[in-house]
Amino acid sequence: MARNQLVISGEIVAIKSMRYTPGGVARVALTLSHRSQQSEANVERQVQCEVQALAFAEVAEKVARYAVGQQVKLRGFLAQQGIRSRQLVVHINDIILE
Repeated sequence: MARNQLVISGEIVAIKSMRYTPGGVARVALTLSHRSQQSEANVERQVQCEVQALAFAEVAEKVARYAVGQQVKLRGFLAQQGIRSRQLVVHINDIILE
């Protein structure tokens, strides 16, 4: 079976208000800013990136209680943003404060 798992930590730099899908499922979008030092080809390098993420249902309700500036760790998977967009977005399965 193919794997698609992501664990990343960082600071919430943007969070949108809870919305609902046409089917009535809660949805929250956020932007996570990640900074770390990683080893690549036996050399340490500084890594910085911003990641777009989505949470649905109970996880969205949890995410909606968080605020910009909080440090979190999230677990999820990568998927295309939509049918017309190949941009990747993280779908959050779990999120915790760090």
